[in-house]
Amino acid sequence: MDSEATSTCKKARAEATSVMGTDRLSSLPPEIKGDILSRLNVEEAVRTSTLSSTWRDVWTDMPVISLCDGNLARTKFVTLVDMVLLLHKGTIEEFDISGNKNYHDEFGRWMIMLSRKSPKSVIIKLNSGPRYKIPSCLFSMGDLEYLHLENCIISLPRAFQGFKSLTDLTLKIFSTDKDIQNFISFCPALTDLILNSFEGINRLNIKAPKLDYLNVEGDFEDIKLDAPNLEVAFLSLDKAYQSVPIAHDKESYVKQSLGSLSVIETLTISGFFLKYLSKGCIHTKLPAVFTHLESIFLMICLWDQRQVLTACSLFQNAPNLKKLEMCSFPWSILGQDEDQVGIQGLDLQLQMDHLVTASVNYFGGLDFEVDFVAKLLSWAPALEELKIDWKGEKDCSMVLAKLLALPRASTRAKVIVTF
Repeated sequence: MDSEATSTCKKARAEATSVMGTDRLSSLPPEIKGDILSRLNVEEAVRTSTLSSTWRDVWTDMPVISLCDGNLARTKFVTLVDMVLLLHKGTIEEFDISGNKNYHDEFGRWMIMLSRKSPKSVIIKLNSGPRYKIPSCLFSMGDLEYLHLENCIISLPRAFQGFKSLTDLTLKIFSTDKDIQNFISFCPALTDLILNSFEGINRLNIKAPKLDYLNVEGDFEDIKLDAPNLEVAFLSLDKAYQSVPIAHDKESYVKQSLGSLSVIETLTISGFFLKYLSKGCIHTKLPAVFTHLESIFLMICLWDQRQVLTACSLFQNAPNLKKLEMCSFPWSILGQDEDQVGIQGLDLQLQMDHLVTASVNYFGGLDFEVDFVAKLLSWAPALEELKIDWKGEKDCSMVLAKLLALPRASTRAKVIVTF
């Protein structure tokens, strides 16, 4: 057989193989085709309609829609979103849209079309320009199980009956003209809640009987938690509204904020939240003992007696605490006008029998920090390791000598200083 004939045979076999491959793909069951398309972005999935007639409408049944403007021109992205929401035939189980361009003129239209698809998961991250006002039609999506909104204004419609199946709620960079408790209380199945960078909420009242994860970081004046099944909590306050204790204040802010958390396992207190907890009446004993609490992270001013006493109240009511991580507020953040009281004169008698590891970050080598480390070493008979992250500006040799000479309740305790 001459070379030309051989080449013709190879070409014919290649074409036959290509046709067979195409036929195999075309003959796949619809659910398999849908699974293949779900691994592509929407723009790529729409392009598969040009493969063959059997693929032409497959993308219109995709259960997962993920849209990102990326490098697309604004007009092209608007056309893509309009086409997807208009031509999609089935139920959209998961809808995710993100972009860094302004889509305020189109947003309401997109939400109306989306609400007709009965999604179970909605993620909206349109972070350019003013905040987007969430239209009332979004609150009619009764099948929602997961909701993530960013850069938005939330105003609950009067007819809102709640999201009965919603388990995960994330709200970031948002404002609201109503107490967020109305939103949360209408979501009885909620297990995970994240509220970050918000405005318009002075008093945050969270009542969620099934909640097991909570992350709150924002600008608020007061908080009350009623979450008896909460296991993990991150609480951070952006501003210190009350710089001095309230005179004759009988309220325990630790009790109000944390008193219901009987099964809490991991607790993070950041920003000015410990200062908020310390402004009222400080109880040695709390109504609830945190028997499940094994890990605490604290951002603390160690020269502030009230904050130290509040922290000790937490320690005393967490008998099984194993891990403690503290961040000593940097002096440059606090300024020079705060009173340095220290804890040297405080009679603090604690027993932290199960504490194994501890750390102090942003350690400046100041006397009140050394005093607290001394107390901690005397309280923890099972301590194995205390890490100190040195950030001081003064000569560390004398401070190091003092730290290493401190008596320890645990014979196994190592003091490790890093620079």
